[in-house]
Amino acid sequence: MSSADPTEAGAPERTAPERTAPAAGRSGRAPRAAAPDPSPLPGLAESARRLADAATTSTALVADALARIEATQPTLNAFRHLRAEAALAEAAEADRRLAAGERLPLLGVPVAVKDDTDVAGLPTHFGCDGDLPPVASDSEAVRRLRAAGAVVVGKTNSCELGQWPFTEGTAFGATRNPWNTAHTPGGSSGGSAAAVAAGLVPAALGSDGAGSVRIPAAWTHLVGIKPQRGRISVHPHSDSFQGLTVNGPLARTVADAALLLDAVAGSHPEDFHRPPAVRAADAARRDPGRLRIALAWRPPLTLTGAGPDPEVRRAVTALADTLARLGHHVEEARPRYGLIGLAFVPRATVGIAEFAARHPEPALLDPRTRSALRTGTRLAGRVVRAARAREVRQHRRIGALFDASGFDVLLTPTTAAPPPRIGRFDDLSAWRTDVAIAAACPYAWPWNVLGWPGVNVPAGFTRSGLPVGAQLLGPSRSEERLIALAAQLEDDLRWYEHRPPV
Repeated sequence: MSSADPTEAGAPERTAPERTAPAAGRSGRAPRAAAPDPSPLPGLAESARRLADAATTSTALVADALARIEATQPTLNAFRHLRAEAALAEAAEADRRLAAGERLPLLGVPVAVKDDTDVAGLPTHFGCDGDLPPVASDSEAVRRLRAAGAVVVGKTNSCELGQWPFTEGTAFGATRNPWNTAHTPGGSSGGSAAAVAAGLVPAALGSDGAGSVRIPAAWTHLVGIKPQRGRISVHPHSDSFQGLTVNGPLARTVADAALLLDAVAGSHPEDFHRPPAVRAADAARRDPGRLRIALAWRPPLTLTGAGPDPEVRRAVTALADTLARLGHHVEEARPRYGLIGLAFVPRATVGIAEFAARHPEPALLDPRTRSALRTGTRLAGRVVRAARAREVRQHRRIGALFDASGFDVLLTPTTAAPPPRIGRFDDLSAWRTDVAIAAACPYAWPWNVLGWPGVNVPAGFTRSGLPVGAQLLGPSRSEERLIALAAQLEDDLRWYEHRPPV
């Protein structure tokens, strides 16, 4: 497969190794690490098992992850910040705890988190340029990761304030797709997706406000779970992006994604949303039973006339055929989305405005972000409150697919198009960018308005070898059913056997 010149990325100068990862396109090197192990990186559950069985050490796994990151940073540019010294010290402590007989779900396992997530001692740039101070405390999700024993090796790239389904920006350059580095891995959790797909870490956290876990999962051949709103705390934010954004795992297998979900799930006392607990890892081992599955091709109204690319339609049709072969009833249907976009736009732009207003140097923000800031400022107050008040009626109208029509799961393409080329959205105005991304990614965002769960599963590849995905969507608090169904598909299709060339 073709690769683009990594010097096109135009990333910033690197600072100290505990602060900023070396990015593509500039001189300067990360701390010298041993050559990475050429064998495939074990998954999350397998890493935890090997550590518990003393078949490896946390120090070895973390050092290997850091070496892999260094080796691929000039081409993939997946990371914004590394914790090389701190992670190795934490790995050594995990080895002492393991040797003493302590056992935790992820004790000693290296993971990564997206750079919208607070990690004590590192700035949270969230894709933005500028000199931001380190934060003093971990977010609740990172606190729970540490409590499960995980070692956070670094923070992965995100587009500016998570707005777009591509991970590119003047602050850090372009993050590239391991399957073909001329293409984006998606966004806004593109750094996390690229890191997992390339085998730099076994799994990573992302966040999803309009598909930002599911879209990059689709475009990098991963499992990505958007959980129920409130399943994973977004603290220190109580209601991120007006309730649209949730945190979620990216992994190569359903079992690994479920294990990470279980490790970080739970609320903070200040959280607005607190759904009852689920047992995701147990669900990944459970037969889903025979389900009624609605297959929907028509996306919500976006005024772009978007429909699925023929290669996306071919892949999702094949996945639907697999579900039918596995014993499920699959039937085409049309969810009653209504004018749900009228509720999404105020919530999204007000959310962007709230984050952008905190930036100490607004002039450094992308012009498209400043446009969203102005729009969001105008729509704050009564307009966004009215948009949020419509959610109850939207639950009833779209939920009729499950309640009145009797379907258990909705199946749609995750995106309408395969992953675009790097630079596809360069130099576009705010309006033209919105139109282009609405045409490429019209399917994911309604479930953020509803707050309901969804799972991206790999659906195969285009004829040129680019990954595409399908999403399994359910009603409120249906993660366990979706995970069980995804695991059944995985057992049959064995998508984890396919790895990118990088």
